[in-house]
Amino acid sequence: MLKQPKGFWSLFGTDVIVRTGYQMGKTPVLPMFAAAVGAGELMIGTIVAVSTMTGMVSKPLIGALSDRWGRKLWFFAALILFSGTPFLYQLVDTPEQLLALRLFHGSATAIFGPITLALVAEMERTGRATRLGWFGLAREFGYLLAPTIAGWMLLTFEDPANLFTVIGLFSCLAFLPSAFVRFNETPIQAQRASRPSILRQLASGFAHTATRVEMWFAGSLEMTVYSVTYGLKAFLPLFAIQEAGYGVLAAGVFFTVQEAAHIASRPVGGWFGDRVGYLAGIAAGMILIAVALLWLPTVSTTSELFTVAALSGIGQGLIFPSTLAMVGNAVNSGHLGLGMGVYGTLKNLGKVAGPLVAGGLLEVLPYATLFRGLAGFALLAAIVVLLAHRHRRRLVAQRP
Repeated sequence: MLKQPKGFWSLFGTDVIVRTGYQMGKTPVLPMFAAAVGAGELMIGTIVAVSTMTGMVSKPLIGALSDRWGRKLWFFAALILFSGTPFLYQLVDTPEQLLALRLFHGSATAIFGPITLALVAEMERTGRATRLGWFGLAREFGYLLAPTIAGWMLLTFEDPANLFTVIGLFSCLAFLPSAFVRFNETPIQAQRASRPSILRQLASGFAHTATRVEMWFAGSLEMTVYSVTYGLKAFLPLFAIQEAGYGVLAAGVFFTVQEAAHIASRPVGGWFGDRVGYLAGIAAGMILIAVALLWLPTVSTTSELFTVAALSGIGQGLIFPSTLAMVGNAVNSGHLGLGMGVYGTLKNLGKVAGPLVAGGLLEVLPYATLFRGLAGFALLAAIVVLLAHRHRRRLVAQRP
């Protein structure tokens, strides 16, 4: 599994650095910075969420433009944004300025996400889910390491703006491994003289993407998973403390265990998808998440709580490499960047919708009913995927 195409591990190292730096500026630094410049609770929530909104709007367009002009231009544009934008936080004095800067800073991930996924997917067609599973670890390392590093650094740099300066310097290190990343011409880029106009290319790309049933299926599944997991992420701490009687530390460790299980299982999930089938891997992951959510309201010990966390993390590790690989296989190589951008938009929709829907339901439902409802949602998705898997196997068996 460790043997990958040339340039893969350089791209992996670049992603680890910029993602860790970016996440260092989110939790717990960003809410503290927003409060320090006078933001109220509603404004703090908006500031935290606005960078995700950037990706929802721009990822498909960025992906399409990278199909036309190549990945390299956009790759290094994102690196410049990752490394340069943190220095601008020293100039922020008001919540409105911070909101605008977060909107601008979010463009770095909006560019980097579809570009890097397209680069990984087009390295080789074989072993795609395994490779995407390994690459997903780069982002997960950032989620796992960044909050602890940032919390420790805040003890030294009491002003959050100074920490952003350190983040900028740290992000500059990404230019070292990026020098060894390999870039190939995209099919549209190679056409040169016969290349269609940009409007025609965009129209063709969106028309092609709109007809890729497997891409929309995989993207919808990803949106479903993120709706469930981000709904859990938003309200599990309150459930653990107010309803289940656990402390703040247990609630925090829950997500550390979940992320660790996700990291450990993601390469195996990619391997499983390549060997057994993407739909089978996705269904298995959905079932594990459903089991975890059904178990959650009845846990009575800390070990049971952490077992639930591990099950939900393993479920995600089985799902995400296969959904990514399905998108890579469904979309024509000439529109791979656009396809990854649309996929990213669907994923971000899940991240936004999950907490909003869960919060609305909790106005009228208890926590236990919410978690069981989320479990039912995941089980329903698993049944749909298993039926699709069975239908596909039947079609394959009927071929001469």
